[in-house]
Formats: sequence, C-alpha cells, structure tokens
Amino acid sequence: MKREEILDGLRQSPKVDVCVIGGGINGLSVFRELALQGLRVVLVEKADYCSGASSALSRMVHGGLRYLENGEFKLVQESLAERDRLLRNAPHYVAPLPTAVPIFDVFSGLSNGIARFLGLTRRPSRRGAIVIKAGLGIYDVLTRSRALMPRHRFFGRRRALRTWPALNPAIRSSAIYFDAWVSHPERLGIELLQDGLSANAKAAGLNYAQLRRTAQGDFEIVDTIRGGVAPIEPALIVNATGGWIDIANTTLFSPAKAPAPMMGGTKGSHLIIDNAALYAALAGHMIFYENEEGRICILFPYLGRVLVGSTDLRVDSPENIRCEADEREYILQSLAFVLPEIRIQPHEIVFQFSGVRPLPASNDSFTGRIPRNHHCTMLEAVDAGPAVLCMIGGKWTTFRSFGALAADMTLERLGATRRTGTEDRAIGGGRSFPADRNAWISTLARTSGIARDRARALFERYGTDAGRVAGFIASSPDAAMPHPDYSERELLFLIRTESVEHLDDLLLRRTTLAITGDVSLAMVDAVLDLMAREKRWSAAGRMDERRRFLTLLADRHGVDEHMLSARNEQRNTECKTTIKFG
Repeated sequence: MKREEILDGLRQSPKVDVCVIGGGINGLSVFRELALQGLRVVLVEKADYCSGASSALSRMVHGGLRYLENGEFKLVQESLAERDRLLRNAPHYVAPLPTAVPIFDVFSGLSNGIARFLGLTRRPSRRGAIVIKAGLGIYDVLTRSRALMPRHRFFGRRRALRTWPALNPAIRSSAIYFDAWVSHPERLGIELLQDGLSANAKAAGLNYAQLRRTAQGDFEIVDTIRGGVAPIEPALIVNATGGWIDIANTTLFSPAKAPAPMMGGTKGSHLIIDNAALYAALAGHMIFYENEEGRICILFPYLGRVLVGSTDLRVDSPENIRCEADEREYILQSLAFVLPEIRIQPHEIVFQFSGVRPLPASNDSFTGRIPRNHHCTMLEAVDAGPAVLCMIGGKWTTFRSFGALAADMTLERLGATRRTGTEDRAIGGGRSFPADRNAWISTLARTSGIARDRARALFERYGTDAGRVAGFIASSPDAAMPHPDYSERELLFLIRTESVEHLDDLLLRRTTLAITGDVSLAMVDAVLDLMAREKRWSAAGRMDERRRFLTLLADRHGVDEHMLSARNEQRNTECKTTIKFG
C-alpha cells in the first residue's frame, strides 16, 4: 500500500485499534504481533525503520553472559530462549558464533563479583577463571534442554596461544562457548513489517511520518515526505520509541500531565575495521574480553571485516548520537590490549556507529548495573485521549518476546483474544529454509536464468526471499553498478518494495554497502541517479539528497567524501571481474 493510500484510508475511516509509534525492532515486533491477531494497527516511524538504536547493536544475538553477575537470571534465560528461536526462525540472518574468552587470572573478581551480585558494590573488576567458569556453567544449564550448540570448554595457555597466536601473551587460559550473531538486523526488521502487512490487509506502516496532537486534543498523522495529513483515532497507543519514549510522551500528553521520565539510556559505539591481520587473528571466533579496567569488549568477524566495541556512556538525549574521538581511542586501546601486535591504521576504520540503549531510568553511577530487562507500563488517559502503553527497556535479542508481551497487554485492554503465536513462526527469508543450501541455489539459478554466483549472493542477502528478488531481476534487462555485487534491478526491487525514501535507507539499512566500507562515491552517485529517476526528483532535489547523505555519512559514521573518492579506483578494479547478471 502506498503512502497516500494509507492516508486516504485514514481520512475515510480514522478509527483504528492501535497506533504504534516507533519503527525500531521492538515497535516492528509488536506491530507484527498485533497485525497477526487481525487488529487494525498503524505503525508510525518518524525516520526510517530500524534507523536508531536498532541499527546500532553489536550484531550479537546473545543471552547476556555478563548480566548473570547482576542477578538477572530471568533475563538471561529469556534471552537464551529467544536466541535459539532466532536460530530456527531466521537462519538466513542469525547463525552460531563461537566465542573465545581470554582469561588473565584465576581468582580475580571472585569476592567483588559476589559483592556486585548482592548489590554491595558498583565497582567493575577483572573476572578470573572461577567466575567465568561459573557463568558459563549457568549458560549451559539454561540451554541444556534445547542443546542447539556445544557446551563450553576451557583451554590452557599453550593451546589458546596456538589457536590465537596474536592474543596478549599474559593470558593464563581461555574458554570457548557459543552464542550467535546477526548479519542484517535492519533487514530482519523490514521482514517483520512485511510479515504483518502481508497477513492483515487492515494493517499499515509509514516511515518518515509523525503522530501529532492538534490544538483540539485530537491526533493526526503527518507524512514528512510528501506533506499529507490524516486524522487517526486509536483506541490505544503503543509508545515503542526506545530512547525517545519520554520525548514522545510530551507530545502524547499535555505538558502539565506528562508522566515522569522513564528512560535513562547509555551510548554504545562501535568500529568496523578492514585489516587482514586482525581478521585472520580471530580464526573465525568472536573474542569476548575485558579491557584493563574490567569493561567488557568484543570483536568478531563481520561480513569480511571486524566489528569492535563498545562503549557504555550516559547520554542526556538520543538525538545526534555519534562515536566521539575519545570513544574511538578507547576502543582502539582495548584492541591493542588484547591483541598487542596488531596495528590499526586510521584508513582501515571503514565505518563507525553509535546508538542509545533504551534502558530504564536509573541513578546508578555504574552503567553496567542498570537492568537490561524489559517491561510495559500502561499510562491511563487523563484528558479524554487513548491510553498509552510504554515499552520500557529491552535488548535486541528479546524483541519477539517483548513484542508478544506488549501485544498481550494490548489485547487484554481491548478485550480481544490472541489468534496465533510467533514462537515458531519463521521470519521472511527464513521460511522454507533449505537443509541443502547449494541445491536450493542451483535450482534458483536454473529456474530464474541468473548466474549461479549471482544466485548465491542473493541467497546470502535475502534467504529464501531471494526467489522473489531473482524473479524481478530476470523479468527485464539489467545493468551493472559501480559495485560488482549489485545490479540496477536488485536495487530497484528494494526501492519499490521496501519503503525506501532516502539514500541512507538503501545504502545503510536495506543493504550492507556502507557498514562494510563497500560504498564508493561512484556507487553513491549511481544509486542516487537510480533513485532520482524512480522518485522523479528534480535536479535541485537530487543535489539536496546527495548533500544530505554525504553529511550524514561524515558526521555520524566517520566516512567523508575523500574516503569515498579513494574507494572509486578500488571498485573499478573489482568491476573488471564483475558478476554476470544474465
């Protein structure tokens, strides 16, 4: 359904069951849940889907090993269950991640860990082998009934350094356990949206739109792309805006009746590094390590690069968050501590990103002690408006269970009943996922007429949804792009079917071109030309969009126009051996 069709539908019939504000992973999850129950639900996102904290996660799908020392056993148990569900329901994007834990002491952190668990101290400290062994033992117990991945193991110093020769030689031992990682978190968010839309013709979603309260106290939706306005009369509003919950509540309630602050997020920043020695040093594992002061850090292979992070800093506002110079230096210093022989050059940092963790309001001076759990709070209407259900806290791994919780509270409030659950519902390209991937790819190549290497690339990007993409590509003549792994028809498919309104929607979230450092200035301009033709932008509009994107890339992600230009020559070389589109 197109944007104007959605607004026209509301103008004709403004009453809806639920309006969800916030198109991050939790908002998309509750939208999907409610759409599957047959409700008339409208999702409103002020920017693009998954463009806030949901695009700034560490790319891990995990139980939260370190949360055990806070006593958050229920959260860890829930997270591990949801991790395992994602391994089954989204195997195209979520995969096991073998994780190495370098250990520098035996008894370190034992007494302080007990004190932290009892709430007697806030001080971080190094964790020795006994503390780590206890945590991994609990991890194994909590996943024992499912047994999707191997149990943890301990290695001595000699074997650890034989496996990871670049590790700090001061280690005493190491442990290995399994969690999981997600390759395309923003794309998985889009699939949640599409799942809800395809299951319910009464459901609708709008990015680049805002829910606004009029002077008369009514609500309306404003389309910030084309300027359209439509009234909306929801029986209930779900505030799923994460770090923006308190800001959103000031617009949903009159100033004198706005609720007390609920959120108190912290900022996490990450770097993406293109360094062959660093990539090889990981030997296919994530390294889950402590910096010298006890702060947990991670690094792991990510789509041919290495992801390193993260920081944990209090912030006053979720707006305009970026990785600052001191954070960048901290991350590099932590990397130098755990892998002291590897040197990172400035140009090898191909991307950086930051986001605000949507944590509950807390006065705790130690950010690591702020609970990572989630809950919902129902705010009753005090001025004849609808009640507002606020989704507080949460982590990316638990988006499904959090969405289900919010949906159940919504259904109870509306007097409706649940029709179906999502515990075992495959997501997007995880549906009908093949046991034999190579056979599926060969069949796709044969039936669509595209090259086998092309079919494999599409399968890696879209799972079984690659069939739809390949069909679109093969239906008309295709053309090459400056990046050898993409063609015009593939990108056109995304523009037409996935609510792409700006360059960053396509280059930062519908694809991984930006985060992997694969976007060049030539690719930016080629994609811009494609979008300008499809969207019928004027010459001035095209230039405004180019300026907007380049400014965002430089300010938020540390990639300036000079870096993009330098990639042109490299991409030109790659395109000489470009993939076949026919």
